Amino acid sequence: MSAKIIVGWREWLGLPELGIEKIKAKVDTGARTSCIHAFDIEEFSENGETWVKFTTHPLQEDVETTVECRAKVVERKYVTSSSGQRELRYFIETKLVAGDQSWPIRVTLSNRSTMKFRMLLGRTAMENRIVVDPALSHLL
Repeated sequence: MSAKIIVGWREWLGLPELGIEKIKAKVDTGARTSCIHAFDIEEFSENGETWVKFTTHPLQEDVETTVECRAKVVERKYVTSSSGQRELRYFIETKLVAGDQSWPIRVTLSNRSTMKFRMLLGRTAMENRIVVDPALSHLL
């Protein structure tokens, strides 16, 4: 395995399998699960498997730029947010690009329109790969 990546508390990441070249993420070691902003989520079946298609605004404070995404559903389960709200969410798996490295991560889909960051990178996605320096940002 490559050396661990050092990141700040917010970073530009990529999710190329979803068609998202760049998305600013809050790096959150307090969150177990990663999450991406998603709306107009529609479940459908393809070859006997459950898939979702959804729309996202990958850029902060930009509701004009949209990306249409689709992914196979890994599971659905309840997730409790930092505010204590329980929400039934879709989990998908997709490739994360962080600097010059990439690996598959699990991401939940949730409407983050009221949140500053369109993506939250949780500790499960960072495990054994990333070290966070909370005093810095945009190291990648």
